[in-house]
Amino acid sequence: MSACSNTTPCPCTYTSCSRHGRCCSCVAYHRRSGEVPGCFFSREEEKTYDRSIENLYRDYTRS
Repeated sequence: MSACSNTTPCPCTYTSCSRHGRCCSCVAYHRRSGEVPGCFFSREEEKTYDRSIENLYRDYTRS
């Protein structure tokens, strides 16, 4: 994996994650798991920890 520099504060509320604040690692992890990182969701939906693509779609269509 290439070098990754995170210059934006991590909006994910799951602070005990070992990838917290390391965006490239987080995106790669969730992609391998067939999930979407929490930072792609609205603040309310991020807190549900439902990282499914279906939930992301519902979240964006509600906005």
